[in-house]
Amino acid sequence: MDNKFISLSYDLMLKDENGKLYKYESAPKERPFQFITGIGYALDLFESNVIGLVPGEKFEFSIPSDQAYGQYEKENVIELDKGIFLVDGKFDSQHVKLGAVIPLSDGSQTFNATVTAISDDKVTVDLNHPLAGEDLTFRGTVLESRPATQEEIDAILHPKCSGCGGHCGQGDCSCQGDCGSCSK
Repeated sequence: MDNKFISLSYDLMLKDENGKLYKYESAPKERPFQFITGIGYALDLFESNVIGLVPGEKFEFSIPSDQAYGQYEKENVIELDKGIFLVDGKFDSQHVKLGAVIPLSDGSQTFNATVTAISDDKVTVDLNHPLAGEDLTFRGTVLESRPATQEEIDAILHPKCSGCGGHCGQGDCSCQGDCGSCSK
């Protein structure tokens, strides 16, 4: 399958405690959601629901939580020693506060966590995706749908290279051959 560049406006709807849909977020036509298919940027079911649509076509579909961001897992809420958030010997209250999304690392990967509680010696963080456990309903309109250019694909897959093919002379990429892919 060839990669497509798709631009669309949408409303993401969630269900409240009574099962009634409400708008959670929007991508208006003035600031559309744009992505390239086939590279893992959008949820698989989102992509498959819009890939065959043409500009001007409206859509509405739902994605169950287990095929979106998974179920909410209580074991993904953990307490961490407050000491790991010290900067120059002081607790980093500027960045580590209730509701803040902070980057954490396990040594091999970095991931985001939401701060849910702070005590005298612990910081509680939620590692679940903010939409875990939610069924997602999308309503919107396709604004553009066309084959993606190689430059657009390279810009997504190799953002530091920007598709220069290694010939830009900027010294910030080490592309191999003329394929435009970076070895960084």
